[in-house]
Amino acid sequence: MRHFLFLLIYIFFLGTASGQESLEKVLDRYNSHSIPYISVEELVMFQKTSNLVILDAREKIEFDVSHIPSAIYIGFDNFTVNDKHLQKLNKDSQIIVSCSIGIRSEQIGEKLKKAGFTNVKNLYGGIFEWKNKGLRVVDSIGLPTENVHTYSKKWSKWLRSGNPVY
Repeated sequence: MRHFLFLLIYIFFLGTASGQESLEKVLDRYNSHSIPYISVEELVMFQKTSNLVILDAREKIEFDVSHIPSAIYIGFDNFTVNDKHLQKLNKDSQIIVSCSIGIRSEQIGEKLKKAGFTNVKNLYGGIFEWKNKGLRVVDSIGLPTENVHTYSKKWSKWLRSGNPVY
């Protein structure tokens, strides 16, 4: 009995010590899946064959540290569907919204959908997953960088490649 109890305690602590919540579970907890995801791999493939727009829903300080090349800053806290970049887009344009991991981008995607945009997707795992897959990010002047703003130390655990900045 004593060995059984020890085994249960060991399994419990082993599970909690190594049981980091998966990205999928975090996104399931925070998102409603109202905006369909697009994977990093799908985005890379579509960038080569399609005319699409990548919108970055992080704050300016995060965007300036690094962003996906060709991404357009639209922000989160002060986002408005009257943004000058959005006014230039056809409502049927293929729009990919990105943030750190995909939570803020879903909220911005919902606002775009309400404003009549018909082809909006959320980048699964955001810029973190982009960088984790070994893809290039650029800084505020367009130069390649290894730095990625992780919003806070808490969220930096999802960035496994590059240098976290917070």
